[in-house]
Amino acid sequence: MKDAFGRSIEYLRISVTDRCNFRCLYCMPEEGLQWLPRSEILSYEEIAEVVTQLAPLGLRRVRLTGGEPTIRPELEKLVALLRAIPGIEDIALSTNGSRFPEHAPRLKAAGLDRVNISVDSLRPGRVRDIARRTVTTPPVDALLAAEHAGLSPIKVNVVVMRGINDDEVVDLARLTLEHAWHVRFIELMPVGDMRGATWEHVVPSEEILDRLSALGALTPCAGPARGNGPAVYHRYSGAPGTVGVITPMTHTYCASCNRVRLTADGRLRTCLFGDAEVNLRDALRAGKPLEPLFVRALEEKPKEHALLQMQVGGLQALSQVGG
Repeated sequence: MKDAFGRSIEYLRISVTDRCNFRCLYCMPEEGLQWLPRSEILSYEEIAEVVTQLAPLGLRRVRLTGGEPTIRPELEKLVALLRAIPGIEDIALSTNGSRFPEHAPRLKAAGLDRVNISVDSLRPGRVRDIARRTVTTPPVDALLAAEHAGLSPIKVNVVVMRGINDDEVVDLARLTLEHAWHVRFIELMPVGDMRGATWEHVVPSEEILDRLSALGALTPCAGPARGNGPAVYHRYSGAPGTVGVITPMTHTYCASCNRVRLTADGRLRTCLFGDAEVNLRDALRAGKPLEPLFVRALEEKPKEHALLQMQVGGLQALSQVGG
Protein backbone atom coordinates (compact mmCIF):
# COMPACT_ATOMS: atom_id res chain seq x y z
CA MET A 1 0.00 0.00 0.00
CA LYS A 2 1.81 3.08 -1.25
CA ASP A 3 0.49 6.56 -1.88
CA ALA A 4 1.31 8.78 -4.86
CA PHE A 5 4.58 9.85 -3.20
CA GLY A 6 5.85 6.34 -2.52
CA ARG A 7 5.08 6.28 1.20
CA SER A 8 4.09 2.88 2.55
CA ILE A 9 0.80 3.01 4.45
CA GLU A 10 0.58 0.34 7.13
CA TYR A 11 -1.04 2.15 10.08
CA LEU A 12 -4.73 2.89 10.63
CA ARG A 13 -6.02 5.10 13.45
CA ILE A 14 -9.61 4.11 14.24
CA SER A 15 -11.94 6.50 16.02
CA VAL A 16 -14.46 4.29 17.79
CA THR A 17 -16.55 7.21 19.03
CA ASP A 18 -16.76 10.98 18.60
CA ARG A 19 -17.85 11.38 22.23
CA CYS A 20 -15.63 12.28 25.16
CA ASN A 21 -16.01 12.80 28.89
CA PHE A 22 -13.48 15.68 28.78
CA ARG A 23 -13.59 19.05 27.03
CA CYS A 24 -9.87 19.70 26.74
CA LEU A 25 -8.81 23.20 25.78
CA TYR A 26 -7.04 22.10 22.60
CA CYS A 27 -9.43 19.39 21.46
CA MET A 28 -13.11 20.23 21.88
CA PRO A 29 -15.27 23.33 22.55
CA GLU A 30 -16.26 23.67 26.20
CA GLU A 31 -19.94 23.33 25.33
CA GLY A 32 -19.23 20.11 23.47
CA LEU A 33 -20.31 19.14 19.97
CA GLN A 34 -23.34 17.65 18.27
CA TRP A 35 -22.78 13.91 18.60
CA LEU A 36 -23.19 11.58 15.66
CA PRO A 37 -26.40 9.51 15.67
CA ARG A 38 -25.80 5.93 16.79
CA SER A 39 -26.96 4.63 13.40
CA GLU A 40 -24.06 6.43 11.70
CA ILE A 41 -21.38 4.98 13.96
CA LEU A 42 -19.61 1.87 12.75
CA SER A 43 -20.31 -1.24 14.80
CA TYR A 44 -17.39 -3.25 16.16
CA GLU A 45 -18.07 -5.88 13.51
CA GLU A 46 -18.00 -3.25 10.78
CA ILE A 47 -14.70 -1.84 12.04
CA ALA A 48 -13.26 -5.35 12.07
CA GLU A 49 -14.46 -5.89 8.51
CA VAL A 50 -12.70 -2.72 7.33
CA VAL A 51 -9.46 -3.96 8.90
CA THR A 52 -10.00 -7.46 7.50
CA GLN A 53 -10.24 -6.05 3.99
CA LEU A 54 -7.22 -3.74 4.39
CA ALA A 55 -4.88 -6.21 6.08
CA PRO A 56 -4.14 -8.14 2.83
CA LEU A 57 -3.16 -4.82 1.25
CA GLY A 58 -0.43 -4.23 3.84
CA LEU A 59 -2.17 -2.87 6.92
CA ARG A 60 -0.21 -4.04 9.95
CA ARG A 61 -0.93 -1.72 12.86
CA VAL A 62 -4.07 -0.16 14.27
CA ARG A 63 -4.71 2.35 17.04
CA LEU A 64 -8.07 2.88 18.74
CA THR A 65 -8.88 6.52 19.44
CA GLY A 66 -11.91 8.73 19.96
CA GLY A 67 -13.24 10.98 21.32
CA GLU A 68 -12.45 8.88 24.37
CA PRO A 69 -12.52 5.22 23.34
CA THR A 70 -13.01 3.78 26.82
CA ILE A 71 -16.47 5.32 27.13
CA ARG A 72 -17.74 3.02 24.37
CA PRO A 73 -19.08 -0.13 26.07
CA GLU A 74 -17.16 -3.39 25.96
CA LEU A 75 -14.23 -2.05 24.00
CA GLU A 76 -12.38 -5.29 24.69
CA LYS A 77 -14.74 -7.03 22.23
CA LEU A 78 -13.37 -4.89 19.40
CA VAL A 79 -9.79 -5.57 20.52
CA ALA A 80 -10.46 -9.31 20.42
CA LEU A 81 -11.97 -9.05 16.92
CA LEU A 82 -8.93 -7.13 15.67
CA ARG A 83 -6.51 -9.54 17.36
CA ALA A 84 -8.00 -12.39 15.36
CA ILE A 85 -7.36 -10.76 11.96
CA PRO A 86 -4.37 -12.28 10.12
CA GLY A 87 -1.64 -9.76 9.39
CA ILE A 88 -2.40 -7.34 12.23
CA GLU A 89 0.77 -7.18 14.29
CA ASP A 90 0.12 -4.34 16.72
CA ILE A 91 -2.97 -2.97 18.47
CA ALA A 92 -2.63 0.26 20.44
CA LEU A 93 -4.99 2.57 22.32
CA SER A 94 -5.00 6.33 22.94
CA THR A 95 -6.91 7.41 26.05
CA ASN A 96 -7.26 10.28 28.49
CA GLY A 97 -6.79 7.69 31.24
CA SER A 98 -9.84 8.65 33.28
CA ARG A 99 -11.37 5.18 33.06
CA PHE A 100 -8.32 3.20 32.12
CA PRO A 101 -7.49 1.51 35.46
CA GLU A 102 -10.77 -0.43 35.36
CA HIS A 103 -10.35 -1.34 31.69
CA ALA A 104 -6.65 -2.18 31.54
CA PRO A 105 -6.79 -5.88 32.59
CA ARG A 106 -9.66 -6.71 30.22
CA LEU A 107 -8.09 -4.88 27.29
CA LYS A 108 -4.75 -6.62 27.82
CA ALA A 109 -6.45 -10.01 28.05
CA ALA A 110 -8.31 -9.30 24.80
CA GLY A 111 -5.07 -8.60 22.96
CA LEU A 112 -4.17 -4.93 23.41
CA ASP A 113 -0.42 -4.44 23.01
CA ARG A 114 0.26 -0.91 24.18
CA VAL A 115 -1.23 2.39 25.23
CA ASN A 116 -0.74 6.15 24.93
CA ILE A 117 -2.15 8.11 27.86
CA SER A 118 -2.71 11.87 27.80
CA VAL A 119 -1.20 13.59 30.83
CA ASP A 120 -1.25 17.36 30.41
CA SER A 121 -0.60 18.05 34.09
CA LEU A 122 0.25 16.30 37.35
CA ARG A 123 -1.64 18.85 39.46
CA PRO A 124 -5.26 17.88 40.24
CA GLY A 125 -6.65 21.40 39.94
CA ARG A 126 -4.87 22.04 36.67
CA VAL A 127 -5.95 18.67 35.25
CA ARG A 128 -9.53 19.75 35.92
CA ASP A 129 -8.98 23.18 34.37
CA ILE A 130 -7.50 21.77 31.16
CA ALA A 131 -10.11 19.00 30.85
CA ARG A 132 -12.88 21.42 31.91
CA ARG A 133 -14.47 18.49 33.71
CA THR A 134 -14.11 16.89 37.13
CA VAL A 135 -11.35 14.28 36.94
CA THR A 136 -11.26 11.66 39.69
CA THR A 137 -8.47 9.42 38.38
CA PRO A 138 -4.97 10.85 38.99
CA PRO A 139 -2.97 10.61 35.74
CA VAL A 140 -0.20 8.57 37.35
CA ASP A 141 -2.77 5.97 38.46
CA ALA A 142 -3.65 5.33 34.82
CA LEU A 143 0.03 4.93 33.92
CA LEU A 144 0.61 2.53 36.81
CA ALA A 145 -2.45 0.52 35.75
CA ALA A 146 -0.98 0.16 32.27
CA GLU A 147 2.34 -0.90 33.73
CA HIS A 148 0.70 -3.43 36.04
CA ALA A 149 -1.31 -4.89 33.15
CA GLY A 150 1.89 -5.53 31.20
CA LEU A 151 1.21 -3.10 28.37
CA SER A 152 4.40 -1.90 26.71
CA PRO A 153 5.66 0.53 25.66
CA ILE A 154 3.71 3.07 27.69
CA LYS A 155 3.71 6.49 26.07
CA VAL A 156 2.70 9.68 27.84
CA ASN A 157 1.30 12.45 25.63
CA VAL A 158 1.68 16.01 26.90
CA VAL A 159 0.28 18.93 24.89
CA VAL A 160 2.43 21.86 26.00
CA MET A 161 0.63 25.21 26.30
CA ARG A 162 2.42 28.42 27.22
CA GLY A 163 1.11 29.95 30.42
CA ILE A 164 -1.12 26.95 31.06
CA ASN A 165 1.07 23.91 31.75
CA ASP A 166 4.52 24.65 30.30
CA ASP A 167 5.92 25.16 33.81
CA GLU A 168 5.48 21.40 34.41
CA VAL A 169 7.64 20.01 31.62
CA VAL A 170 10.54 19.22 33.95
CA ASP A 171 8.25 17.52 36.48
CA LEU A 172 6.75 15.39 33.72
CA ALA A 173 10.18 14.53 32.29
CA ARG A 174 11.24 13.43 35.78
CA LEU A 175 8.82 10.48 35.46
CA THR A 176 11.27 8.90 33.00
CA LEU A 177 13.95 8.71 35.70
CA GLU A 178 11.87 6.23 37.68
CA HIS A 179 9.73 4.43 35.11
CA ALA A 180 10.22 2.95 31.64
CA TRP A 181 7.70 5.45 30.32
CA HIS A 182 8.11 7.54 27.19
CA VAL A 183 7.00 11.12 27.86
CA ARG A 184 6.36 12.97 24.59
CA PHE A 185 5.90 16.73 24.55
CA ILE A 186 3.61 17.77 21.71
CA GLU A 187 3.54 21.24 20.22
CA LEU A 188 0.05 22.67 20.50
CA MET A 189 -1.95 22.49 17.26
CA PRO A 190 -4.47 25.36 17.46
CA VAL A 191 -7.05 24.02 15.01
CA GLY A 192 -10.81 24.23 14.97
CA ASP A 193 -12.79 26.65 17.06
CA MET A 194 -10.59 26.30 20.14
CA ARG A 195 -10.94 29.63 21.93
CA GLY A 196 -8.90 28.46 24.92
CA ALA A 197 -5.80 27.40 22.97
CA THR A 198 -4.40 29.75 20.35
CA TRP A 199 -1.16 30.37 18.46
CA GLU A 200 0.11 32.44 21.39
CA HIS A 201 0.15 29.26 23.49
CA VAL A 202 2.48 27.32 21.18
CA VAL A 203 5.84 26.39 22.78
CA PRO A 204 8.46 25.32 20.17
CA SER A 205 10.18 22.00 20.72
CA GLU A 206 13.63 23.61 20.91
CA GLU A 207 12.45 25.65 23.89
CA ILE A 208 11.00 22.56 25.53
CA LEU A 209 14.27 20.65 25.18
CA ASP A 210 16.21 23.63 26.53
CA ARG A 211 14.01 23.67 29.63
CA LEU A 212 14.43 19.92 30.09
CA SER A 213 18.21 20.33 30.28
CA ALA A 214 17.68 21.71 33.79
CA LEU A 215 17.13 18.11 34.90
CA GLY A 216 20.33 16.85 33.28
CA ALA A 217 22.01 16.30 29.95
CA LEU A 218 19.88 14.69 27.26
CA THR A 219 21.30 12.26 24.73
CA PRO A 220 19.49 11.50 21.45
CA CYS A 221 18.32 7.90 21.36
CA ALA A 222 16.09 5.49 19.51
CA GLY A 223 12.43 5.47 20.42
CA PRO A 224 10.44 2.55 21.82
CA ALA A 225 10.78 -0.74 19.96
CA ARG A 226 7.14 -0.61 18.91
CA GLY A 227 5.71 2.35 17.10
CA ASN A 228 6.86 4.44 14.18
CA GLY A 229 5.45 7.81 15.04
CA PRO A 230 6.82 11.32 14.56
CA ALA A 231 8.47 11.77 17.96
CA VAL A 232 12.23 12.43 18.27
CA TYR A 233 13.53 10.86 21.48
CA HIS A 234 16.19 11.68 24.07
CA ARG A 235 17.25 10.04 27.32
CA TYR A 236 18.72 11.18 30.62
CA SER A 237 21.76 9.23 31.77
CA GLY A 238 20.66 6.01 33.47
CA ALA A 239 16.95 6.69 32.94
CA PRO A 240 14.71 3.71 32.12
CA GLY A 241 12.37 5.94 30.11
CA THR A 242 12.77 8.57 27.42
CA VAL A 243 11.53 12.04 26.61
CA GLY A 244 10.42 12.96 23.12
CA VAL A 245 9.15 15.93 21.17
CA ILE A 246 6.49 15.93 18.47
CA THR A 247 6.75 19.00 16.28
CA PRO A 248 3.77 19.62 13.98
CA MET A 249 4.24 23.40 14.23
CA THR A 250 8.00 23.85 13.80
CA HIS A 251 9.03 20.85 11.69
CA THR A 252 7.15 18.77 9.17
CA TYR A 253 7.38 14.98 9.39
CA CYS A 254 5.02 14.37 6.48
CA ALA A 255 7.71 12.75 4.32
CA SER A 256 7.62 9.66 6.55
CA CYS A 257 3.85 9.59 7.15
CA ASN A 258 2.63 6.01 7.18
CA ARG A 259 -0.93 6.45 8.44
CA VAL A 260 -4.53 7.08 7.55
CA ARG A 261 -7.56 7.58 9.79
CA LEU A 262 -11.00 6.04 10.03
CA THR A 263 -13.59 8.31 11.61
CA ALA A 264 -16.30 6.97 13.89
CA ASP A 265 -18.84 7.24 11.06
CA GLY A 266 -16.68 5.31 8.63
CA ARG A 267 -14.88 7.95 6.61
CA LEU A 268 -11.27 7.39 5.64
CA ARG A 269 -9.13 10.50 6.07
CA THR A 270 -5.64 10.50 4.63
CA CYS A 271 -4.38 13.58 6.51
CA LEU A 272 -5.28 14.86 9.97
CA PHE A 273 -5.17 18.45 8.72
CA GLY A 274 -6.76 17.91 5.34
CA ASP A 275 -10.39 17.74 4.33
CA ALA A 276 -10.18 14.90 1.79
CA GLU A 277 -12.04 11.81 2.91
CA VAL A 278 -13.64 8.74 1.38
CA ASN A 279 -16.90 7.23 2.65
CA LEU A 280 -16.22 3.56 3.44
CA ARG A 281 -19.33 3.03 5.55
CA ASP A 282 -21.89 3.15 2.76
CA ALA A 283 -19.88 0.81 0.58
CA LEU A 284 -19.34 -1.52 3.52
CA ARG A 285 -23.05 -1.67 4.35
CA ALA A 286 -23.87 -2.24 0.69
CA GLY A 287 -21.53 -5.22 0.58
CA LYS A 288 -19.11 -3.59 -1.87
CA PRO A 289 -15.34 -4.18 -1.74
CA LEU A 290 -13.31 -1.45 -0.06
CA GLU A 291 -10.03 -1.88 -1.93
CA PRO A 292 -10.95 0.47 -4.84
CA LEU A 293 -11.97 3.18 -2.39
CA PHE A 294 -8.81 2.75 -0.39
CA VAL A 295 -6.63 2.93 -3.51
CA ARG A 296 -8.40 6.12 -4.55
CA ALA A 297 -7.91 7.64 -1.12
CA LEU A 298 -4.16 6.94 -1.21
CA GLU A 299 -3.90 8.54 -4.63
CA GLU A 300 -5.35 11.71 -3.11
CA LYS A 301 -3.21 11.71 0.06
CA PRO A 302 -1.41 15.08 0.11
CA LYS A 303 2.35 15.41 0.12
CA GLU A 304 2.26 17.40 3.36
CA HIS A 305 -0.20 19.07 5.67
CA ALA A 306 -0.97 22.79 5.45
CA LEU A 307 -1.21 23.40 9.19
CA LEU A 308 1.39 26.16 9.23
CA GLN A 309 -0.61 28.14 6.67
CA MET A 310 -3.91 27.72 8.51
CA GLN A 311 -5.44 30.04 11.04
CA VAL A 312 -7.47 29.17 14.12
CA GLY A 313 -10.91 28.01 13.07
CA GLY A 314 -12.12 26.48 9.85
CA LEU A 315 -11.23 22.90 10.77
CA GLN A 316 -12.98 20.14 12.64
CA ALA A 317 -12.15 19.71 16.30
CA LEU A 318 -9.43 17.12 16.91
CA SER A 319 -11.97 15.00 18.77
CA GLN A 320 -13.96 14.61 15.56
CA VAL A 321 -11.12 13.20 13.48
CA GLY A 322 -9.39 10.94 15.99
CA GLY A 323 -6.56 13.25 17.01
